[in-house]
Order: sequence, then structure tokens, then C-alpha cells
Amino acid sequence: MNIQHNEPLREKLSAEYVLGTLIGGARRRFEQWLRDDAALRRTVTEWQDRLNPMAEFAPSVQPSPKVWESLVRRLNLNAKPSSDRLDFWRGLREDLSFWRGLGMASTLAALFLVSILMTRPTAVDAPVTSFVAVLADANAQSIAVATGDAKTHQMTLKLVKPQTVAADRSLELWAINKEGKVRSLGLIDGNGTVVTTMTAEVTPTAAPVLAVTLEPKGGSGNPNAATGPIVFKGEWVKI
Repeated sequence: MNIQHNEPLREKLSAEYVLGTLIGGARRRFEQWLRDDAALRRTVTEWQDRLNPMAEFAPSVQPSPKVWESLVRRLNLNAKPSSDRLDFWRGLREDLSFWRGLGMASTLAALFLVSILMTRPTAVDAPVTSFVAVLADANAQSIAVATGDAKTHQMTLKLVKPQTVAADRSLELWAINKEGKVRSLGLIDGNGTVVTTMTAEVTPTAAPVLAVTLEPKGGSGNPNAATGPIVFKGEWVKI
């Protein structure tokens, strides 16, 4: 397969690689391409910058008891160890390199599982994130992450880098539609968050760009017109 001139496929594979859902032979083949393709490595880095802030929204998940039962069965942990096995494990206890290697392997396994859990709903009532936007400043520094839930029509924005705002100023979030018209989505509160309902006119499809402006205290006063400068912005990405 030649993906050199297939940009949509390169983006798709890069995103899956970062999330950890690209596995087996496909992942090994992709890593071979990475070694010889600097542009592809840049694409992977860009997806890491987009998706890593999503860890802020990752809920803690209690594994099912079946997970442990499966591990016990596969590793044969219930079997009675023989004397040879006991000697083997005694030797391992004294082998520092073994424990270091085991620690590294466990860490990699944990990162892999977390990446899967972040992309799959694990509870009936858990929201399904359909869109994400990373808002960056003029220096391309990630400042905030927004998530949009197509099922509940709820949008949440959270600052990942605290901002210092003067006492007589406020940060206001705006949705910008394809014609360039803006609509206020509210002020960013003291905790650095905005939670709002996505009406039809401000969905990621209708208004693909989000922007935050520096406004007078309390906001611009006009929900359809920003008065202050844009301090950071970003586009919605469907996931």
C-alpha cells in the first residue's frame, strides 16, 4: 500500500496510531513508514498535540471483574507452582533488570489500555464525545480544549493553560459560522470552563470555528458582536 499521496488516509492512520487503536500488523507497517517519512512523523506529532489535552476529560473507569478473571485464566495464576517454578521465581526476585523491564512493560500496557478507554464509552450514561477543538494562541500554544456531545447537544470548554485576566476584563467564547458571523457561547468562569447547550446555529457543523476574545467585564453586551481582540481560537474536528 502506498499512502504517500493519500492525505486523508495518512491523517486517519496517524490519528488511530496516536489513540492506540491501530494494532497488529497495521501498526508495525505504519511504524516502518514513520522511519522514512518525515512528513508523516509531523502529522503524528500534530495529532498528539490535538488529542493529548483530551486526557483532561478522561473519566476514571473501574475495570469489569471479568478482566481480572480473564488474566487469571490466561496466565494460569491458579495453578500450584512446582519446586522448579519456585526456584525460578526466587531467582527473579533477585534480578533487578527483570523488575525494571516488567515495570516498563506494565507502563506501556497501561498507556495502551487508557488510549482505548478514552475512545470507547464504558458506561450507559457516559456522554459520547463526537467533536473536539483545541484552541491555540498566536504562538500556536494550546490554551483550551472544547468537546461537543452530539447526543446531549452539550459543549464543554476547559482551559488547559491558566490565563491572567485583569479585574475589569472577561474572556468570552464565540462560535463562528461559515459566513463569518459570530454567536456568544458565554463567559469563561473562574474555574476556566464554559458549559453550554449547542443549538442548531452553533453546532460544530454550522459553526466550525471557536474563538475566545478579551471583553469588558461581563462580556461584549451583544451576543452577535465581539468587541475585543481574539486571544485564542481553534476549529472543530470530528472524532
